[in-house]
Amino acid sequence: MPSAPAPRRFILTLSCEDRVGIVAAVSALLARHGALILESSHFADMQARRFFMRQEILADSLPFDAASFREAFRSIASEFGMDWRIRDQAERRRMVVLVSRQGHCLYDLLGRWKSGEWNVDIPCVISNHESFRGLVEWHGIAFHHVPVDPARKDVAYDEIARLYEAAGGEVMVLARYMQILSPAMCARFRGQIINIHHSFLPSFIGARPYHQAHERGVKLIGATCHYVTTDLDEGPIIEQDVTRISHADHPEDLVTYGRDIEKVVLARGLRFHLEDRVFLHGNRTVILR
Repeated sequence: MPSAPAPRRFILTLSCEDRVGIVAAVSALLARHGALILESSHFADMQARRFFMRQEILADSLPFDAASFREAFRSIASEFGMDWRIRDQAERRRMVVLVSRQGHCLYDLLGRWKSGEWNVDIPCVISNHESFRGLVEWHGIAFHHVPVDPARKDVAYDEIARLYEAAGGEVMVLARYMQILSPAMCARFRGQIINIHHSFLPSFIGARPYHQAHERGVKLIGATCHYVTTDLDEGPIIEQDVTRISHADHPEDLVTYGRDIEKVVLARGLRFHLEDRVFLHGNRTVILR
């Protein structure tokens, strides 16, 4: 028998200056309206004096919809100066994927989307090459070829931004998109662009990093998933992982292991983002699980 659908949830996320009474005020509001809390987590950064909270609330336990919940919460948010959001988990997020010629992350994302692992729509895939048009269109997804002329990169990035906004994009995933986005684009979509790369930086820069690592005799290889900022590959880290290798592994083995771990780390980091578990905190992240 098919499993019963998960109960619909409202996700409340907030951050503010840390002070006494935040948890009490939020809890009192939820209790007053009969809210059933399914998941709750919070964290206080003692050095920065910043407080973070995430609550999952059973939607059917409240006497109103998400819009009315926001109105009810507004006075508390104002009192504590909160950065906050209430999202209906049933609403499907819109994810736009950018890719170049390496397809391992794209294949993995499409598989997870097709299997219903994430509550997302992929309105389009954008690439600076035609390599994956057939694969993407076979999945019923629009494919946009946007070549990047090194002398006129801003033209390509303006077109990517236009396509992203026209698609109603909420998160842009760089699935091994081998281009450096412009500072203007990074700033425009701050907190929305997620990238994946090998974790050899800054030790092995440039072409053939796995071959460089093999020559150096590294024992661990890994991947990093992070938000894209104007500082190349230095944005707030969402997720990382490593796998052990040995002297018996060839450079081609390292490439295979690296692609596997890139897929897993990107998927994990993306899931944290889609589930509203990630808070930007300067050049770091707070992830409430």
